[in-house]
Amino acid sequence: MLTHIRPVAAVTGALVLAASLTACGGSSAASDEKVVTVYSADGLKGEAGDGWYDKVFADFEKRTGIKVKYVEGGSGEMVQRALREKSNTQADVLVTLPPFIQQAGSKGLLQAYAPQGSDRVDGADKAADGTWTSIVNNYFGFIHNKKELPEAPTSWEELLDARYKDRLQYSTPGVAGDGTAVLIKAMHDFGGQAPAMEYLKKLQANNVGPSSSTSKLAPKVDKGELLVANGDVQMNFAQSKSMPHLGIWFPAKGNGKPTTFALPYAAGLVDKAPHTENGKKLLDFLLSEGAQREVSAVGGGFPARKDVKPTDANAVALAGLMEGVEVFEPDWADIDENLTAYVDAWKSATGS
Repeated sequence: MLTHIRPVAAVTGALVLAASLTACGGSSAASDEKVVTVYSADGLKGEAGDGWYDKVFADFEKRTGIKVKYVEGGSGEMVQRALREKSNTQADVLVTLPPFIQQAGSKGLLQAYAPQGSDRVDGADKAADGTWTSIVNNYFGFIHNKKELPEAPTSWEELLDARYKDRLQYSTPGVAGDGTAVLIKAMHDFGGQAPAMEYLKKLQANNVGPSSSTSKLAPKVDKGELLVANGDVQMNFAQSKSMPHLGIWFPAKGNGKPTTFALPYAAGLVDKAPHTENGKKLLDFLLSEGAQREVSAVGGGFPARKDVKPTDANAVALAGLMEGVEVFEPDWADIDENLTAYVDAWKSATGS
């Protein structure tokens, strides 16, 4: 039984630019603008404008007069974009999933800043050097179509069945945070890189193919185009409000316990951000008690602050969903160091 709920995070999508980015990195004129630019992994903004980001960004703008410009994409995609722009920084705040938030830190993309309320975030859910802090907790998971597949699969091995041929898809490791999570969980459950790659090579016979966006897989599952896809608890729980056929499940190895691990949405202040002070204000606001109380009620996720314990209907349902699921903690330092090698091994095994 789960006794301690920790981070979530999910993960990719086509680039969405809410407004044109005109700020020139580091200019004094830009620093005076009433604007803050956020580069984020997808999952927290609602398809119908009803997500956690939609609510807190609107509240933030009303409170401060600072307009949020929003760019959305895959976790790895957002880090790569920020890296390309390092000599002419455009983003003020970067929100992405592990291991990409660690990657952003190791590449010097983030500056140290401890937002107000970060002292209430568990030590494992923030960087020791103060470069990033979890703002929404979450877990990796899978989804199934409840209409065509009323009983969710229980094991990885079940997905090798011919009934899933061309009805199964997972997002691309190395590009999507949740896609990378498929690799991480498989290596944990199968006991290492070699057996995990052997399994994923077999699974490729049923896989539709690559997808840079995890969030785009849910509509396909809801419509019955796919029976099974990967995702994460927060994003899929939020999507299920408008996609009634989505069911969330967690694969096990053989007859073992279902497992998962925390995938928090982690936020950091971008180094040499054009609107540093506005970025700090937004990070403070995202970790405020009020915004954190809406993580479950509005966003379908888990608060990052330990002192915020919501009791709304979503919070109760989410706690029930996690009952009996074993939560493990990946070695993020190893994954950060060896991610390229792991992704290359996956490409070789699957012919991707």
